[in-house]
Amino acid sequence: MSPTRRYINLPDKGANLPFHDAVLEGDTLYLSGRIGFEAGTHKVPAEPEQEARNLMDGIQAVLREAGMSMDDLVQVQIFCSDVSLFERFNKVYGGYFKRELPARAFLGSGPLLFGARFEMMGIAVKR
Repeated sequence: MSPTRRYINLPDKGANLPFHDAVLEGDTLYLSGRIGFEAGTHKVPAEPEQEARNLMDGIQAVLREAGMSMDDLVQVQIFCSDVSLFERFNKVYGGYFKRELPARAFLGSGPLLFGARFEMMGIAVKR
């Protein structure tokens, strides 16, 4: 194991899940896929915009736990079960950045776990 590797988990992450919220290797953070659940549940909100906010808040929380911010993201992938939600997602997404946006893919995915509309994963590098 690398001496610079650190595993990041938020306090509410289930101990039985077979992954970490993120892995920090040196100055690079690899974020696992996140879904915009309602707090404390595996349910997604009725409105896509609230699901997107929950997802982005979760990504932001993992970054904060690693000592980073949204502006440290360099690349993200967003999986979407219905690409017609592209604009609705973007209205929420853009509000989370103060600097340049990361490189990004918005991918039509077919069904996602728990009936989610969005799942996002990414890579951040500490500035």
